[in-house]
Amino acid sequence: MEFFCYHRDRPGSLPLREELTEAHWAYMDGYEAELIARGPTFTTDGETLTGSVHIVDLPDPAAARAFAFEEPNYQAGAYRDVLLRRWRNLLGRTMWDFPGGRTGDDRYLVLGLGSGEAADLAVPPGKDDLIAYGPLLSDDATAWLGTAALVRAADPDRARAVLTRERYAAVEVYGWEFGGRR
Repeated sequence: MEFFCYHRDRPGSLPLREELTEAHWAYMDGYEAELIARGPTFTTDGETLTGSVHIVDLPDPAAARAFAFEEPNYQAGAYRDVLLRRWRNLLGRTMWDFPGGRTGDDRYLVLGLGSGEAADLAVPPGKDDLIAYGPLLSDDATAWLGTAALVRAADPDRARAVLTRERYAAVEVYGWEFGGRR
């Protein structure tokens, strides 16, 4: 089962995150085989950390909750909250398989929080710029709760355009970069 996990930073937590960098990476190293994508998010100016994305393939919701809440930054209070949802990998690949690699153009997390009937359940055109893409689902995968995408784009507006904006209660866009030691 695939899960989307977004730890959102607590304001002023950068010194704590920096102190825990090695502990965070060591923790994530323990999930190397299960990770589909990972990396920090930033304000659109690319300067201020806003959180950390991890898309991971784990056996069940309990394992996903353990993954999210045992993470060292979470345990130390660096994160203000966690968005943890079932996710479906519509691209069938990891970020390391993305043909565009780690460089060129900016990268973004586009997070559409659902409202009503499911939307964007098929991979949109422009798939070559999608690093990861899929619906956010309830634990039992029966209810659509939104869509999460990691996108290569020239700017935040072009990244946001990957989702049908009017179908969401809210669409958030953050700068994102490939994370980890790989």
